[in-house]
Amino acid sequence: MTDASDVNTNTPVPGLRSELLQWCEAWKTSLQNVISQVSGQTASLEISVEPLPAVDTDVCYTVVAKGVVHGEMALRLPAASGARLARKLLGEPEPAVPDSPGENVANESVSAENKEALEELLRQVAGLASTALAAMLGGEVQLHLAASDAPSWSSAAVSCLQTHDEAGVSIAIEIQISSALGAELQTRTGPSTPAKPSTQASSNPSSLPLPLPAIDSTVSSNYRRLMDVGLDVKLRFGSRRMLLRDVLALSAGVVVELDNALHSPVDLLLDGRLIAQGDVVIIDGKYGLRVTSVVDPPPVPGSPA
Repeated sequence: MTDASDVNTNTPVPGLRSELLQWCEAWKTSLQNVISQVSGQTASLEISVEPLPAVDTDVCYTVVAKGVVHGEMALRLPAASGARLARKLLGEPEPAVPDSPGENVANESVSAENKEALEELLRQVAGLASTALAAMLGGEVQLHLAASDAPSWSSAAVSCLQTHDEAGVSIAIEIQISSALGAELQTRTGPSTPAKPSTQASSNPSSLPLPLPAIDSTVSSNYRRLMDVGLDVKLRFGSRRMLLRDVLALSAGVVVELDNALHSPVDLLLDGRLIAQGDVVIIDGKYGLRVTSVVDPPPVPGSPA
C-alpha cells in the first residue's frame, strides 16, 4: 500500500500554496489508500494544477468542511474515471483495453449502480482525509460529501489527481477549493499557527488508536480494575422483522432487504445496546467504523434528570 507519509513530505507544486498543497496531499494519499485496498494493487497518484476539460457527462460532488475549518470544495470526475473507480469497489473486471492506452474511454458512462458505488468509495476517501487533516490542522475536521452540480463559487485553487488503472487507462479527479476554505486554511496554517507534521499519522491515518480519556484521580480503584476488561462490540447495518415462514424459506441467493437506507449511519452495539453511530470505512482490507456521533445512554429509572 502507498505510504501515507506523503501528506507530510509535500513536493512543491507550482501554482499551489503550501497550505493548499497539504490539503490536496491528504486527499491524494487517502485516495491512494482506498484504491489500493479495494483493488489489491498499490496505487500511485500525481498532483498537477492542470484543470480537466469540462464535459456534460462529468460527475461532480461537493464536500462541505466543518470543524476547525469551514468551507467547500468540489470533486469532478470524467465519466470514464468514475465508472472505473466504481468497478474497483464492486470488484468488477475492467473493460477491454482501449485502442489508445493511457487515455479515457470517451463512450464510458456511469450507471445508477456505479454512481452509488462511486459515492461510497469517495465517502471512504473523505473519511481517511478527515483524519489526516485533523492531525495536520490540530483539531477535528468533518467532511460531508454529496453529489451536486458544478460549483458556482470562486476557486482559491484547482488541482488534479491522476493515476492509471491496470489497463493503462487514465483515472483523474479534479479538486476545486473554494476561496472561503482557502482563506481559512491560510489562517489556520499561517505563521501564528503552523501546521505540525505528524509522523504517527504516516502509517495509516484511519487505523490510529483512539486516545483514552483521562481518568480523574477520584475514580475508585474498583473502577480502575475494569478499564482493561475486553468487551465485544458489533456493527449493525440494519434490521428487519420477518415471519417465521419467511425465515424457514431462506436459501442461498435470497436477498433480505434491511430497513436502513444505503448511506444511513451504521450502529455500533455493545452487548446489544447502541453506543455510537458512524460511516463504514475499509482499513487494510477489513471493515472499520469512522464514528460520527456517540449516543448518550438512556437515563437510569429513578435517577435525577
